[in-house]
Amino acid sequence: MIKTGEFTIGGGNPLVLIAGPCVVESRELVLQTADRLAKITRRYKIPLIFKSSYKKANRTSAKSFSGIEIDLALQILGEVHQEFGLPVLTDIHSEYEAEIAAGVADVIQIPAFLCRQTDILYAAGMTGKVVNIKKGQFMAPEDMKLQAEKVTATGNKKVMLTERGASFGYHNLVVDMRSLVIMKGFGFPVVLDATHSVQLPGGGKGVTGGQPEFIFPIARAGVAVGIDALFIETHPDPKRALSDSKSQLPLDRVDQLLKEIIPIDKIVKEKIEKKR
Repeated sequence: MIKTGEFTIGGGNPLVLIAGPCVVESRELVLQTADRLAKITRRYKIPLIFKSSYKKANRTSAKSFSGIEIDLALQILGEVHQEFGLPVLTDIHSEYEAEIAAGVADVIQIPAFLCRQTDILYAAGMTGKVVNIKKGQFMAPEDMKLQAEKVTATGNKKVMLTERGASFGYHNLVVDMRSLVIMKGFGFPVVLDATHSVQLPGGGKGVTGGQPEFIFPIARAGVAVGIDALFIETHPDPKRALSDSKSQLPLDRVDQLLKEIIPIDKIVKEKIEKKR
């Protein structure tokens, strides 16, 4: 179990939503999205961690948008924390960024392609913040235990592990639901990223494609397995998003998604409680 903000992740506690736009595009977009998500989650009484990357270091093309000025992006994320009282999650891309991001973020996220980078994991652990490690598309779930141990070796036990799909041939991902069970066996809260899991990496002629019509069924399936948190990238108008436009969930569909998954989570968590 991990304590962040006013709620606990894992240990049979209610599902936590991790949601927000892929990247900080502008102050207006981030605050608008945070305000809407805060209102929706309060209505459903589901804990929320706001997520957005202050920059995107992993781009299919060098011409792709990677973010606004970093200090400004971090300042905007700080406003989300201050104005809405929400824990904030953001990525880091090198060990040197860990301390900088920790000045704003409650959760430091290790991107999937960097999940084996020992120095980054050590640096994230040393911040004392919650560390969310995204499982690389090339990684077996069993190997994620070793990556988590790099963080816990710093004395920081606040680790989460995220499934975001595994490479399945070229330009395709598939979610093996067994990985959620396997990683949960390591004793860390497990997260399902239901938006990156529908991506078609490099399948969009210079940009990453996606199949957002599968976000709902993948989310429902993951909640039925017993995940501790659901990760969703969402945007008021995904078609106009500057990053991951093919896989983000429209902001106006978050309400319906929660309406479908919360009852499933309650059933699963009640069964877990009865087994204790």
